[in-house]
Order: sequence, then C-alpha cells, then structure tokens
Amino acid sequence: MDVDAFLLTHRGTWDRLDQLVKKRRSLSGAEVDELVELYQRVSTHLSMLRSVSSDSLLIGRLSSLVARARSAVTGAHAPLSSTFVRFWTVSFPVVAYRSWRWWLATALAFFAVTVLIGGWVANSPEVQSLVGTPTDIDELVNHDVQSYYSAHPAAAFALQVWVNNSWVAAKCIGMAVLLGVPIPFVLFENAANVGVIGGLMFQAGKGGLLLGLLLPHGLLELTAVFLAGAVGMRLGWSVISPGDRPRGQVLAEQGRGVVSVAVGLVAVLLVSGLIEAIVTPSPLPTFVRIAIGVLAEAAFLCYVVYFGRRAVKAGETGDIEDAPDVVPTG
Repeated sequence: MDVDAFLLTHRGTWDRLDQLVKKRRSLSGAEVDELVELYQRVSTHLSMLRSVSSDSLLIGRLSSLVARARSAVTGAHAPLSSTFVRFWTVSFPVVAYRSWRWWLATALAFFAVTVLIGGWVANSPEVQSLVGTPTDIDELVNHDVQSYYSAHPAAAFALQVWVNNSWVAAKCIGMAVLLGVPIPFVLFENAANVGVIGGLMFQAGKGGLLLGLLLPHGLLELTAVFLAGAVGMRLGWSVISPGDRPRGQVLAEQGRGVVSVAVGLVAVLLVSGLIEAIVTPSPLPTFVRIAIGVLAEAAFLCYVVYFGRRAVKAGETGDIEDAPDVVPTG
C-alpha cells in the first residue's frame, strides 16, 4: 500500500473526525451519527496503517485521534454478546496465531529437554540412585503414577488440576514484566520433571502406560502452557527490540493482547482439566482415551489457525483498544 497516497485520500476524513470530536458537546443528531461512522472508519484506517507503515509519528497521531473519538462517543459499548463473540473469534486467536513462531520454538525446546533428560535417567543407574531409593522408584512406577489420576473425586481433581495449570500459565505471562527472562527456567523445571518420570517409567518397561495416561489431557494442557510461555517471552522481547515504533506503544499494544491470551487459556485449561479428571482415569481403552486427547488438540489448533489467520488478514492485532464500539444513532 502507498502510504502517501493513503494519507492524501483519507486526510479529509481524519480532519472531519477531529472537528466533530472538538465540538462533541454541541453536536446535532446527524453529526452524532457522522461521528460514530467516522470513528469506526478511522479505526479501520489505523489498523491498516499499523500493518504496513513504520511511521511512528503518523500512527501515534492517528491513535490519539481514535482514542479521543472513542471517549467522545457517548452511549453503550458493543453488546455483551458481541464482545463475547469478538473475543473468541478475533482477540484470543489472533494473538495466539501471531505468536506461532515463539509458540513452536517453545514446544520444540520443551520436548528436546524432556527427551534428553528422560534418556539420561533411563540409561544411568547412577542418576536413578540420585532420584530415589529402589523402593521409592518401585512405588512410583508401579503405583503412584497411575493412582494419581484416580485417588480423588473427579470434580475435585478437575478443579485442582485447572487451578494448578492456570497458575503455571499465569506465571509465564506475568513474568513478561521481567522481560520474560524467568519463563525458560519455569518451563525447564516442568520439562525436567516430565523427563525424570518418563525415564523411570520407560526404564521399568511402563512407557506405554505413561503415554496412555499423559496423552489424553497432556497434549492440550502442554499446548496451553507453551502458548502462555510464548506470549510472555514475546512481550518481554518487544521491550528489548520494539522495532521502528516507540517502545511504550509496542509494549502497551502487545500487553493488552496478552490479556486476551490469559483469559482464553483459562477456558482451554478447564477443558484439559476435565479430560484429565474424567477421561484419563476412565476404563475406556487406551486408544480411545488418546484419540479424545488428539481430537481436543486438533480442534484447538484448527480453531486458532482458522480464526487467527482470518483476523490477521483483516488487519487485527488482538489489541483490545481496537475493539469497535457501537452506540444508538440520533
């Protein structure tokens, strides 16, 4: 897109919106309608410019105009139902989709650490002796791992799992304020734990049992944790390398988008918690339980790709400041 031509074409619209904002206390009914229409139109212009232009001065000036126009628009925000639909079809999936490189890299690093530590534990009696006594290890592989999923009532266990996983995800996102530096350590700790248990189980010939217990819920659960870590680290990196735009503007925009991920993951982790509490310990055949987990994972990834890609093509960023407002016309 030719930014200069775009500027010349729409400058009149921006100037008119600025005039209406300045006289907002004395607008006629027709002018109120015009104000709302121009606000929505200029919001679209801003989204388009953000995706193609590095002119921070122009984007900042237009952002200020849109913000002032939003405050001038009196009346109701978009209905709650519209806000709900927009969140699940735009705000959450577009941030997840835009973070796919960080997301994939996080997953690959996690599994690499898990496999390396698992192999080390499985093939080193010395390491196993550091993990625990032979009696402790025998109790773990023959009883504790399997009983963990059925020792408590399903409802209570689902709540416990949901709260715990949500807390891990929240920590990953919250640590973005420290430039995301602690996040790899949190993920490494979790990968190491999985690797140690996996190494002990496979060494005891019970790797199939472990996978049958982990895969039904673990695919979706780990995907959610990877996403939380990815957006947290990406937000931290935006402070270090903001590009051509002001650091504060980039941090604010991406920070508001991360809020969408935090809220969305609460629902995703609730689903994985229910699978872990209900499906994992169920008497269903192993292949059925794993198939349920694979379907849940595939559904989530397809959801993110479909709605995220569509939102990106529409110029959406996931910034809640870009959400449209709707008011009754005069």
